[in-house]
Amino acid sequence: MPSFPSNSRPKFRFPSPMYYLCIPIRVLSSKPCKPSAFMSNVQQTPAVLLLADGTVFHGQAAGKIGTTAGEICFNTGMTGYQEVFTDPSYYGQLLVATNAHIGNYGARHTESESGDIKIARLICKNFNYNKNSRPQADYSIQEYFEREELGGICRVDTRAIVRHIRSKGAMNAIISSEITDLTELQQRLAKVPNMEGLELASQVSTTEAYTMGEEATAEYRIAALDLGIKRNILRNFVARNCFVKVFPAKTSYEELLAFRPDGFFLSNGPGDPAPMDYAIATTKAILNDNHPLFGICLGHQILAQAVDIPTYKMHHGHRGINHPVKNLVTGRCEITSQNHGFGVSPEALAANEDKVEITHLNLNDQTIEGIRVRNHRAFSVQYHPEASPGPHDARYLFDHFVDLMKEAKKETLASEQITNS
Repeated sequence: MPSFPSNSRPKFRFPSPMYYLCIPIRVLSSKPCKPSAFMSNVQQTPAVLLLADGTVFHGQAAGKIGTTAGEICFNTGMTGYQEVFTDPSYYGQLLVATNAHIGNYGARHTESESGDIKIARLICKNFNYNKNSRPQADYSIQEYFEREELGGICRVDTRAIVRHIRSKGAMNAIISSEITDLTELQQRLAKVPNMEGLELASQVSTTEAYTMGEEATAEYRIAALDLGIKRNILRNFVARNCFVKVFPAKTSYEELLAFRPDGFFLSNGPGDPAPMDYAIATTKAILNDNHPLFGICLGHQILAQAVDIPTYKMHHGHRGINHPVKNLVTGRCEITSQNHGFGVSPEALAANEDKVEITHLNLNDQTIEGIRVRNHRAFSVQYHPEASPGPHDARYLFDHFVDLMKEAKKETLASEQITNS
């Protein structure tokens, strides 16, 4: 096997019971919209954030008025908020943006990572409502949130909230700009399921298969299992002369194989990988036939589960665009974009060195960032090499996958020649 190159909302619905707002999917129009009549009223509406441990923060409403609950998490990125909002991996989560200003460059319909916003609510310091500094923007942040029927809370101490999460760990929370009774909010919050044990990938996956790239001229064919795939992953494959067919999450191995792919891809996505028996079974079948296989984020965890390496719920996860990772194969370090609340067990990997090789480590906390299945053309990373808007340090991983497909095609051709001779 070649070594790693040196440098190279169907409606938002948790399992019942739930007390959430429904956020329908829609494709954004590029036409600008006029400020709504109630936009000025939103800025005058108080909002409250209540955490599961009883901690309360009072602030101001942003976006659409309403009440939503989910797991609270934070992202430390200083740019790319629209890409974060539309990342399916955030499905069902209340997102704290640590950057002081959200909306200062508006939103563009071409900069979304999926068909609509996937976060459940936003928590930020400054929400720039109807002002932005970018002439290319299609909407202000308030217009964007109204179109997407998303709300949130601003004018809160996000530094204090993040410090609390880092200290106490991930937990459920509820945001409301219409209910001020804390007792009622506590009652609603108590009925919200924890993220651990939730299968959410099938709720954000495509319902019908679709393709990207030019089939007639593409050199490689990739069958991508959509567990919550980001558009920029597909762009990176297409840029490498690949024709990609994206399949619903619960597609069987036989259906994927009927596409005659040169390689298989397991995408990112939300929720706990442990209950995803369907994806684990499909991955095991791919491994049994030794096809080239690449996994990102949730796909990384599914690959681990498929070789009997368990996953676990992290204390508060990794979400940002400045996480340092070391490639143990090359010795090089890279700055990465990350978004995950589950990880692969390092203890189990240490006990199964004969089956799985650790290829990447997080330099902040030594958690597992990449693996390779020995004697197979299968590898995965926990972070996002397609990172949009960046960083781009890990784009070489797409090239490595192409190399694996190229190698496999050569071996198949050589085998066919021997058979026919």
